[in-house]
Amino acid sequence: MDIASVVGLLVGASLLVIAIMIAPGSSFGAFIDYPSGMVVIGGAISAALISFPLKRFLGTFSVIKNVFFNKQEEFDGVIQQLVSLAETARRDGLLALEGRLEEVTNPFMILGIQMTVDGTRPEVIEDVLRSEMDAVATRHKNGKSVVDQMGRFAPAFGMIGTLMGLIIMLGNMSDPSSIGSGMAVALITTLYGAIVSNLFFLPFAEKLGFINKHELLAMEIIVRGIKGIQAGDNPRVIEQTLSTFIPPSSRAAEKEAA
Repeated sequence: MDIASVVGLLVGASLLVIAIMIAPGSSFGAFIDYPSGMVVIGGAISAALISFPLKRFLGTFSVIKNVFFNKQEEFDGVIQQLVSLAETARRDGLLALEGRLEEVTNPFMILGIQMTVDGTRPEVIEDVLRSEMDAVATRHKNGKSVVDQMGRFAPAFGMIGTLMGLIIMLGNMSDPSSIGSGMAVALITTLYGAIVSNLFFLPFAEKLGFINKHELLAMEIIVRGIKGIQAGDNPRVIEQTLSTFIPPSSRAAEKEAA
């Protein structure tokens, strides 16, 4: 589970609730309006349905799950595994890598090692691996785009709900004492739109973008590692080359641990 996502969401929601509860003269019930929630959430979902095919929209829920449940591979572990495979290949030959495939859990790395063992040409291996990277990037972009658009639609429907509330309020001016409460209800929709957009959809989209960049960088490390293994490069050279992808502080900590 992604602790940062859970903590950020809980802290943001808690601060809003606490601010409402401790504000002088405010009541929590005044901030609850079901029609406003229907306009904002229903409107954002409806607009997303219009903007994207149904299959892609329905896949959004599994994409959002990645915000809270994602397992990001540590670059250090990927590099060390590639270096270990390079040592085996340099000592016993490329065919010896087949016996170590069961130790590898990353499907992308397995694909590269398997093609290397099969004697596939280096340019073909790189082309296949980079095509796989492009496909992954496209899938991630499609999932993120739906969440991103819902984050943009929510404030707009919040404003629409506010205008609807103002029209209803101005159409019933017979009781001047109700104008204040009517205005408050009208503004709640704008508040809902801002909260849904800036606490949920847009942060979710940013986290999905970060996960995408992290995964693609890990795949880039694997591509370069596979190329070095197939070329017969010294494992230490491969390690130095791949270590450029991680911060210097992490490199120092890794050397101390070694």
